[in-house]
Amino acid sequence: MKSKLAFAVAAAGLLLAGTAQASPELAEKSGCNKCHAVDTKKMGASYKDIAKKYKGNAAAEADLVKKLSTGTGHPKATASPADLTAITKWILAM
Repeated sequence: MKSKLAFAVAAAGLLLAGTAQASPELAEKSGCNKCHAVDTKKMGASYKDIAKKYKGNAAAEADLVKKLSTGTGHPKATASPADLTAITKWILAM
């Protein structure tokens, strides 16, 4: 039982590490960087400003993924829900 738990924790860690590394590339591939940048305002807010705005909001990830998926308050994103979740996690971690 303990070895299964240790394996699950290790696998989750690898998934999170891979997601964090891939998110800048996903943001580029998904077209997010056309309007956003890490620390400077472009057409849209910087990723760091977005993270600051939602800091401490437990529902931020779900709310942002929903906004991006449905086009509510932001142009509708064409990325998959999994990619949007990874990008959102990356942004909120800033």
